[in-house]
Amino acid sequence: MLVFDMAGTTINEDNLVYKTLRNAINEAGFSFNLEQVLAEGAGKEKKQAIRAVLSTYAGVEDQQLTDTIYKHFIIQLTEAYAKEDISAQPYAADLFAALKERNILRILNTGYDRQTATNILHKIGWQEGLEYDALVTASDVPRNRPEPDMILFAMQQFHINDSSAIVKVGDSTVDIEEGKNAGCGMSIGITTGAHTKAQLETAGPDYIISNLMELLPLLR
Repeated sequence: MLVFDMAGTTINEDNLVYKTLRNAINEAGFSFNLEQVLAEGAGKEKKQAIRAVLSTYAGVEDQQLTDTIYKHFIIQLTEAYAKEDISAQPYAADLFAALKERNILRILNTGYDRQTATNILHKIGWQEGLEYDALVTASDVPRNRPEPDMILFAMQQFHINDSSAIVKVGDSTVDIEEGKNAGCGMSIGITTGAHTKAQLETAGPDYIISNLMELLPLLR
């Protein structure tokens, strides 16, 4: 089983989610830049990301404020995804087809809630059973990245007991931490999204790749 993050890993949206998250936070009276939001928020469930940015850079811990920002963020993100161009990452379709030929399960997981993730997949035309085998979202589990709950949930769905047979791929440090916490056989960073190679290296990935097709030789 391969477990892939969505935005920045398998879907190309030019950090639209984090630009929108930055705008929603700053509308509440802050002035964070995109690099700060990416550093603390990338890969996380989005309320968790808001809390991390506010706490780290402003010393603010206010659940009501977090909830308010999140509500505005979801509205803005829905509007942004409806009008902005998003697409599959280069080589995603080829990789998914190659994995299907090898009878390797292709799981998408994400810090989005299920409705947002489903809207994104609908927009790019991906269908369960064709491009991917299952979707697991932040709203499906009690704990989110870097906790392993989303991967464990996918394992339960497909009756997989050995996490060493799983590979996690993502563009943020919390993706890598999630894979390690789940006991995945490999946790792989990719430089197509939120975090740079140097940032990914801080999480101790097994490999760092620059495009999705670089996965196939590693699987052999």
